Amino acid sequence: MSKDIKIKKGLAIRLKGEADKSLSNAPRSRTFAIRPSDFHLFTPKLVKKEGEKILAGETLFYSKNNQAITFSSPVSGTLTKIERGPKRVITGLTIEADQKDTFKDYGVKSPESLSSQEIKDHLLASGCWPFVKQRPYDVIANPDTAPKAIFISGLATGALDADLDFVLQGKQKEVQTAITALSKLTDGAIHLTVAKDSVSMLSEMQHVVLHRTNVLHPAGNVGTQINKIDPINKGETVWTIAAQDLVIIGELFLTGKYNAERIVALAGSCVKAPKYYKTRIGSEVATMIYDSGLNHENVRVISGGVLSGDTISPKQHLGFYHNAITVIPQGDDYEFFGWNKPVFDKISPSRALTFSWMQPNKKFELNTNTNGEHRAFVVTGNYEEVFPLDIYPLQILKACLVKDLDAMEALGMYEVAPEDFALTEFVCVSKQPHQQIIREGLDLMYKEIG
Repeated sequence: MSKDIKIKKGLAIRLKGEADKSLSNAPRSRTFAIRPSDFHLFTPKLVKKEGEKILAGETLFYSKNNQAITFSSPVSGTLTKIERGPKRVITGLTIEADQKDTFKDYGVKSPESLSSQEIKDHLLASGCWPFVKQRPYDVIANPDTAPKAIFISGLATGALDADLDFVLQGKQKEVQTAITALSKLTDGAIHLTVAKDSVSMLSEMQHVVLHRTNVLHPAGNVGTQINKIDPINKGETVWTIAAQDLVIIGELFLTGKYNAERIVALAGSCVKAPKYYKTRIGSEVATMIYDSGLNHENVRVISGGVLSGDTISPKQHLGFYHNAITVIPQGDDYEFFGWNKPVFDKISPSRALTFSWMQPNKKFELNTNTNGEHRAFVVTGNYEEVFPLDIYPLQILKACLVKDLDAMEALGMYEVAPEDFALTEFVCVSKQPHQQIIREGLDLMYKEIG
């Protein structure tokens, strides 16, 4: 029996270029890359050296702070380049891939017959543990702590996000195996949320508490679901995991292989033929972009969604946690008197000279222009209209800016992540970087409170 959630506050951003539900195999990338920056508050220690051969699933590096947390190669090949930044901090590892992958064998295991510690050790040794993240702080979960619950979002409500019902087709066995394993890692519940009218196989999973919700964004954000189902108090921890990462964990138990396969939605108004591609974590995005083609020259390529993804060049690689590549027009043009005339081709929650509210089903082609300059916070009430969490968004942002730890704790900082503030950043008339402010606030809390 499911427990319904209703999200009343939010914003549906409908953009042109949604990926067609057709799946192709992406051309094999010549190189694959892993960026330690994808793993926040993490310092890598290398296991392999430049020029060494490596198997798919073999350990590349581990965490300096917890040596049990390892990170595995998505493909077999040769580690050709180790990039370093200031103070010789490792910023990227590039692997020249073999034509066909050779996997390290971790052995077939049945989660039902394993203890909690054995499952945890298996995930840590194979490199699957980084898929498990925790709140507070939105970082890789600490394997030495026990979560009060585990949350899985079974729907994506963001603009141009990958449709999880489509990408998980035929993976019921793998997903169920992963959920069975995860159920032994907590004494609490595994909360799985799906769309209200969804008929996906996720609604048939065992060992979960099923929740259904309407699809107004950000209902698909796990932070929204945590706030509505079981909010986090000081001293408590919950774990989260993306639905598509369950497939990789399930395959590990069923086949003994770390198969870093990823189905990616290539979307955006600048893509000629937006569709889904089967590729691997860390692949070159150019292999998919140039296969589909672009209809604009001046574009911005984003690894991830348009609201919270990372800007990259086509020659760079897919982020570790991303299952979408979005290509939209680069906004480097300016409208004469754009602030003082009726606007019909942009989305806005305001009705002042904007008319998107009159066309709720229209799809728009938006670029990266901020349509205004950076200025001090202006109290408009817009944030509260699109922010469904039981938290004061403006107050918590100001508390982060002035580094008031007591206020941040009192206002609910423990249960938020930067992506929860993507919509408030989108509608912000002050053009403030909300997600960056929240990330810096979380980092400060982690450093001072731990």
